Order: sequence, then C-alpha cells, then structure tokens
Amino acid sequence: MNNSLYSNITRFILLVLVQVLVLNHINFMGYINPYIYILFILLYPAKNNRMSFILLSFLLGLTIDLFLDSGGIHAAACVTIAYLRPMVLKFTFGTVYEYQTIKFDTVDFASKLLYITILTFIHHFILFSLEIFNISKIILLLQKTLFSSIFTIILSVLVTIIFSKKTK
Repeated sequence: MNNSLYSNITRFILLVLVQVLVLNHINFMGYINPYIYILFILLYPAKNNRMSFILLSFLLGLTIDLFLDSGGIHAAACVTIAYLRPMVLKFTFGTVYEYQTIKFDTVDFASKLLYITILTFIHHFILFSLEIFNISKIILLLQKTLFSSIFTIILSVLVTIIFSKKTK
C-alpha cells in the first residue's frame, strides 16, 4: 500500500511539474496545447476509494488552475472525467474491470488507446467549452478539442509505453 501511495504522489507531482514548466509553454499553431497531467487520472488504480479519487482529481485540476490562472476550468474537467471514468473503464475493458483485476501494463494496446482517447476527448471538450464559453465559436471549440486531444493522446501513449513496467 505504501509503495502505491508513494508512486501516486510522485506521479501527481511530476505530471504537474512537467505540465506547468514545460507543456504549458507549447502553443503550436496558436491553439494546440498538450495536457499530459490527465495521465494521473487515467492511470490511477481502479480499486481505490472513489471519493478520494475524485477529491485528488479536483486537487490536480485546481493545482493546474492556480498555475495557469484559469479560474477552475481544469478542476471542472478533471472532476468530470474522474466521475465518468468507471463507465469508460467498463466500456473499454469489460469483465477485466468488473472483477477489479485491471492492470494498465497488461491490457491490450487497442483497449488502452480507446480508454485514453475517450477520456481525453471528454476532458478537452469540457475544458475548451468552459474556456471559450461562446456557442458562436463552435468551430474554434471543435478545432481546439480535436487537435489538442490528438497531441495529448500521442504524448500520453508515448509516456505510458516508455514508463511501463515490463512483465514477462
């Protein structure tokens, strides 16, 4: 249990630091920005307490909001995907999730990619909807959601491949 706690704390701190110090300064083509910090929510152990997980997701989003001075939009998007995560896990992994035996290092790549894609698109759509908050700019909203999601998904998959534990 302590090993899991320490790895989650380390993951939380490292992802926030990478997001704030490196990735927030990437603004490709004016509106493409990766948000890799959501990997904390995506990779959090499935069998842990759900209320503490939602609270941690809120704190993650709030921390990013404090650094970006963004008024709570990251916190709202993080809490939403944390709340929807069990449904997405059940949809993408099926019985493996139902029996609480899911380990992200051992699941097949297609299921993992689908899981990351769904939650990333939901996160980004909510984030940019709250940021833009203007229905007349729906094309800009969809562009930012699509391109930032693609960039975030690619980086997330690369990070999970690079830092995955090799099992034999």
